[in-house]
Amino acid sequence: MEVTRVKIQNPVLKGFNPDPSICRVGDDYYIAVSTFEWFPGVQIHHSKDLKNWHLVAQPLNRTSLLDMKGNPDSGGIWAPCLSYADGKFWLIYTDVKVVNGKNFKDCYNYLTTCETVDGEWSEPVFLNCSGFDASLFHDTNGKKYLLNMLWDYRMTKHRFHGISMQEYNDKDKKLVGEAKIIFKGTNRGLTEAPHLYHIGDYYYLMVAEGGTVYEHCTTLARSKDINGPYEVHPENPMLTSYYTPANPIQKAGHSSLVETDGGEWYLAHLMGRPLKYNEKPLLDRGYCPLGRETGIQKIYWENDWPYVVGGPAPSEFVDMPNLKEVVFEAEYREHEGFDEEKLPMCFQTLRVPFDSEIGSLSDRKGHLRLYGRESWHSLFTQAYVARRWQSFKFTAETKMEFEPTNFQQSAGMTCFYNTHNWSAVQLSKDEEKGKIIYLVKSDKMKVEMPLEGKEILVPEDVKAVYFKVVVEEVKYFYEYSFDGVKWNKIDVYFDSLKLSDDYINQEEGGGFFTGAFVGMNCIDLTGNRTCADFDYFKYIEED
Repeated sequence: MEVTRVKIQNPVLKGFNPDPSICRVGDDYYIAVSTFEWFPGVQIHHSKDLKNWHLVAQPLNRTSLLDMKGNPDSGGIWAPCLSYADGKFWLIYTDVKVVNGKNFKDCYNYLTTCETVDGEWSEPVFLNCSGFDASLFHDTNGKKYLLNMLWDYRMTKHRFHGISMQEYNDKDKKLVGEAKIIFKGTNRGLTEAPHLYHIGDYYYLMVAEGGTVYEHCTTLARSKDINGPYEVHPENPMLTSYYTPANPIQKAGHSSLVETDGGEWYLAHLMGRPLKYNEKPLLDRGYCPLGRETGIQKIYWENDWPYVVGGPAPSEFVDMPNLKEVVFEAEYREHEGFDEEKLPMCFQTLRVPFDSEIGSLSDRKGHLRLYGRESWHSLFTQAYVARRWQSFKFTAETKMEFEPTNFQQSAGMTCFYNTHNWSAVQLSKDEEKGKIIYLVKSDKMKVEMPLEGKEILVPEDVKAVYFKVVVEEVKYFYEYSFDGVKWNKIDVYFDSLKLSDDYINQEEGGGFFTGAFVGMNCIDLTGNRTCADFDYFKYIEED
C-alpha cells in the first residue's frame, strides 16, 4: 500500500528570493539566491527536507567582498552559484554595474569560499567580466570549469551570445586555457543561467531562456563530451508556465538540480505569484509585488532525461522526499526588538553595509538608531533598514522618536521597490506648523505629496510616533498613532502593483528584478546627520 507523502507547498522561499542555486552536503540542503542592490549580498537558506527552510547566511557582508555604492537599481548580485567540493563551500557571484545599457552590460564575476556556510568567507578571486550568471562546475575527474552567458555588445549581434566555459585552476586562483562557447541556446532566446552536471554517461547543461518574465522557462541539453555538441531535451522546455496562464505559479524558470541522500531528484526554480487588477483578462497575467520567489518540483528520469513530475507546468503542491520532516523556528518573528549587537537577518540595507555611516545598535541601547543621510532617489548612501514583503496581506509597525529641526529632515516608514518607485509616511518639521506627518510617493520618478497643505499636526508633548502600513493585496495604506493604542488611518490608498517587477519600465527604472520591501528610514539633507531612534519593528502576516 502506497503511503501518502507530506506535500511541499510552493513557494518554499516567499517574497523576493530569485535565481535559486541548490546544493546538498550530506543530509543538509542549501539554496543561494540573488540579492541585487541589497546588502549583505546573497542569502543562503538551509533545509533538512526540502519543505522547511530557514535563512542561515549572508556571505557577502563586507565591502572587500561587495562594493555596490553607486550601483544602479537591480544591479549588484545576479544569480549566485553555491556548490560544495573539496571540503568547503564555493560561491560564485556576479556584481553588475550597468543594467539598462543598450549595448554594454558591465559586470564582474568573483569566487569566494568557506569551510562552513555561516563562517567568514574568503577574500574574492576575480574571474572575468564577459557576462553574468556565472557558475562553477566540479567535474568527477577533479577539474573545475567556470560557465557564464557571454554578452555581445555589437550592434548587429544578439546580446546573448551563448554559454561560455573555461577551466579554472584553483592552485593558481585563475582561469586557464581558452573560453569556449559550448551552447548557443534554442529559438526561445535569452539563454542564461547555466548549471552543468555530470550524471552517469552524460553532461547535462541546464539554462534559463525566454527572459525572466512570463515567457521564462528552463531548457536542458546533454552531451557525452563536456565540450559538446549538446542535444536539447526532446520535450523542451523542461519547465515553464507560459502555456498555463491560469496557473497560480508563473514565470517558472531559472532552475538547478539536486539529488537527495535517498536518491530522489528535485529541481529548485524561480517563480512568481501574480495578483490580478481591475478584472483584467486571463492573458493579462497581472503583477507580482512579492517579486520573484523560489519553488521546488519533483523530477523523474526516463531514457536518461529528467522530467518534471506532472509535466512542464509547475505544481503548487509537490510530494516531499522520503526524508524526516524538520521544522525550524519561523522564518520571521512578528516582533523584532533591537537588543542584539547585530541586525536581525531579515533586515537588509541598500547598497552599503549597516555601520556607523548610517546607523547604530549601541548608541541607544534597545533601539535602532538611524543617522539621516540621502533621499530615496540616491544610489549611494541611504539610511534605510528594511525587510521583504512576503505575504499579500500583512501589517508592519514601528515606534520612532525623532526631533527634526527643519523640513530637510524626515524619518519614518517606507515601502520601496527601487529609487524610482516607493511611498513613505514621514515625520518632519514645518517652519510654520511645527512637527508634522506627511505622505510622499514616487511613481517612475514623479514625486507627489498626497497630504500637501493638509499635513497631520503632531502635538508638542508627543515624544514618540507610531507608524503602520496595512497591505491588503492590491492596495495598501498607512496609519499613525501617538500612544500605540489608538490608531488613525490616513485615507490615501497606494497600488501594490507599483512596487512590482511587472510595473517597472526598464527604460525608466533601470531594472526590474527585485521585490517590495518595507522598513525604517531617516533622511537629513542638511548634512548634520540628525538621528531617529526606532524601538521595535513588527511584521504580521494575515494570510
